[in-house]
Amino acid sequence: MMERLSQYAVVFLRIALGVTFLSSVADRFGMLGALGQPNVAWGDFDHFSAYTARLNWFLPSSLIPALAWLVTCLETILGFTLIAGLFTRASAVAGGALLLLFALAMTASTGLQSALSHSVYSASAGALLLAASGHNVWSLDSLRRAHFGSWTADDKPVGPTA
Repeated sequence: MMERLSQYAVVFLRIALGVTFLSSVADRFGMLGALGQPNVAWGDFDHFSAYTARLNWFLPSSLIPALAWLVTCLETILGFTLIAGLFTRASAVAGGALLLLFALAMTASTGLQSALSHSVYSASAGALLLAASGHNVWSLDSLRRAHFGSWTADDKPVGPTA
């Protein structure tokens, strides 16, 4: 019973993290409404870029637009790969690292309580726990392994390739 619960928890965590990344990206492009509406943090990319500058006050201002686009692209990719369960371990490690950097930047610029209130440290820890988990049920990774076996970094199959 606990094994099944663990499998369901991993799927839930994977999907929750993926949806959270995509929801944040949707907010940047106004898909959740305009700034000032309930549950809208930015409402457009300009407000998100200004927030990026506020959190990363230690970076030259010329780097802020590139950083805002970089994290947006990363969060989009990570959102889709986590939901699909594709390259789950790598996506979870990258997501955990990205969230930890975000939490540290929030702590440095707006204080510890801000990062704690937004559960950024918890989300980072969850992503890293997902990376450490061996469960990949209901994922493209499990389908890939079932059909092609495991793959190494050299793209060579190891194990059964049934």
